[in-house]
Amino acid sequence: MGAGLAQALALPGFPWLLAATLLAGTVYGFAGFGAALVFLPIATVFLPPQTAVAAFNLAALSSLVAVVPKAWPQADRRAVGWMLLGALLSGSAGILVLRRAAPEAIGWAVSILVLLTLAALMLGWRHSLAARPRNQLAIGMGTGLVGGATGLTGPVMVLFQLSGGDSVARSRANSAVFLTLTSLMFLPLFILQGLMTAQAVSLGLLLVLPYALGCWLGTALFRPALVPLYRGAAYSLIGTAVLAGLPLWH
Repeated sequence: MGAGLAQALALPGFPWLLAATLLAGTVYGFAGFGAALVFLPIATVFLPPQTAVAAFNLAALSSLVAVVPKAWPQADRRAVGWMLLGALLSGSAGILVLRRAAPEAIGWAVSILVLLTLAALMLGWRHSLAARPRNQLAIGMGTGLVGGATGLTGPVMVLFQLSGGDSVARSRANSAVFLTLTSLMFLPLFILQGLMTAQAVSLGLLLVLPYALGCWLGTALFRPALVPLYRGAAYSLIGTAVLAGLPLWH
């Protein structure tokens, strides 16, 4: 662990990783999603995607304290449960892709998926599904597969949302609880597939505090009436992150 900690602190881009983590947590705190969309494009400039995804998955667990307690009472826990089951069923397959694929391929996959997600969000594209267990299970399975392979657990849930007439606050709570618990559920899967290296664990632990601080700040800023403003800010941050992190530059 000591060697992993020294290696993490010696990363040339460590200050950038700290800043990206703080911004990612802030976006997650007020939007309920988007943290990985901000963090991973920047992190993969300095780290192999496998290390970046594993470290971020660990750091994101701080939202269990910073976000989930407030979101839990507002969430549709039955729907979240079905989605978690789906993510559990497909997560191992996604992580296997992450483990075996070339880092360059994963880097491009992350950038392209973030760009497509951002474009869809900005254009207002959503595909609404009836709030039924089979659809919730399917969303969870898509999240597990895509999230396991790229670290991006948010796009599937955000773009294929459930049409249940939920309020903004409840939709945000569902996203926050589901995505945070998915990170928790993925931990043993990462360990079993050998991705939780000493460097990933050390870096993840170093990023816990800035991520928690960002989550706390974003949660404190959240006001349902200001959702359009939050979306604009989130889209700007995601766009800046993905452009800065395009594999073309490194």
